[in-house]
Amino acid sequence: MEVGISFLGGLKAAALFLLFAFLRSFGFAVLSLPFLYASLESLLVSLAAHPSINLPRLLGKNPDGSFPIWSLIIFSPYLYFARAFSAIRRRRSGEAPYSEIWEGVYVGGWPSSRDELPPGEPAIVDCTCEFPRRPELSGHVYFCVPTWDTRSPGPGEMESAVKWACRKRAQNKPVFIHCAHGHGRSVAVSCALLVALGVAEDWKSAERIIKERRPCIRVNKLHRKALEEWSKRRVSSPKENGHGGVGRALSCGESNRS
Repeated sequence: MEVGISFLGGLKAAALFLLFAFLRSFGFAVLSLPFLYASLESLLVSLAAHPSINLPRLLGKNPDGSFPIWSLIIFSPYLYFARAFSAIRRRRSGEAPYSEIWEGVYVGGWPSSRDELPPGEPAIVDCTCEFPRRPELSGHVYFCVPTWDTRSPGPGEMESAVKWACRKRAQNKPVFIHCAHGHGRSVAVSCALLVALGVAEDWKSAERIIKERRPCIRVNKLHRKALEEWSKRRVSSPKENGHGGVGRALSCGESNRS
């Protein structure tokens, strides 16, 4: 069974509540209150991230990648825990912050600094709802598809991101698609992009191409379902496009000028 953020969030909420009850039982009423708040916040995130609800907008991330003050206050335990956990996990894994999966197309983890960006002033597709766009990266063109960890952008959101990325590639601009670690959300969008560019015949072929260059990717059942739905609604066979990858990129770009 694939463990998602809802299950982990529920466990975290239960653990924090038990810690609250433990401290309160020993008379530390004031000290226990932050743990009660963090428990309730974790429970709320767990519910909002459940596939039947799937409400990443709960965290309030803006289209420019920033978070409003109210979100930073209300959801601070979750937002800052996510950043700390990501930093520790990346340091322990030793994995490269990004991988070039095709010429000019990169996939990777959240860039916490300019040093973690691919070369060439890339256009950025951000697939996270819990990480901010760093101020030092504000000069890069940017597109946000806020998505919960272990979840997938919907077919419509995926299509919007792919059209935007196709347009940037048609302008010979590199594209960097990222999530927290470059394993799931960003890979799903990257699979769709490789198909749209004519690099891969279908998303399964695209997944194999990406896995050869970034072995630690994990495409789960929610990613696969979204890719299947996106394929049925949007993608024609590469054989139907006589212009190949460049022509497909241009056609994608022309269909979305915004």
